[in-house]
Amino acid sequence: MAEPVSEPLLTVAVIGAGSAGRSFALRAAQAGFRVILEDVMPAKLRDAAAEFLQLGTAVELALTVEDAVQNADIAVDFVPDELESKLEIFSLLDRMAPPRTILLTPSEVLSVTDLASCTYRADRCVMVRGLVAASDTVRLLHPRKAAAHTVDLASELLVRIGRKVAVELDPDLPMLMKNMGYAVGDAELE
Repeated sequence: MAEPVSEPLLTVAVIGAGSAGRSFALRAAQAGFRVILEDVMPAKLRDAAAEFLQLGTAVELALTVEDAVQNADIAVDFVPDELESKLEIFSLLDRMAPPRTILLTPSEVLSVTDLASCTYRADRCVMVRGLVAASDTVRLLHPRKAAAHTVDLASELLVRIGRKVAVELDPDLPMLMKNMGYAVGDAELE
């Protein structure tokens, strides 16, 4: 289990206010994180605002990704679980979030090594499997370059929202040609 982080209140940006994003934002807010929720569809933000108000939970809303991540310690995306969508959001988050921001993405099929290699923060990218499933345990996957602080902070977030965390090196074969060296154990390709 991760050691407690010394910061009193961490900011979590949640990108995507569909049912999975709203549920995650709610659990993070209830766990004591400052949460900022963003979605490209204003109607989803209005629905989320009404839901959180009814539950008495404080979640801030942002109209743009840039506004959502400008002070984020962790940014979690809930875009479709396909390579093109994930690469697009990782590129956007990488450009707009402060350098310290950790990128955490739920995915059941992609390689975090591939996604991280397309950012300037490969050491601050992690992936979670099993987040939207009914299981209490999730798998936190990280690329070889992941910093220990990244894994610890992401683990703490997941533990505080009520999940048991199994931390693993990314077991998936990369799909991007530039990462094929990882699959055969060669030296890192830059």
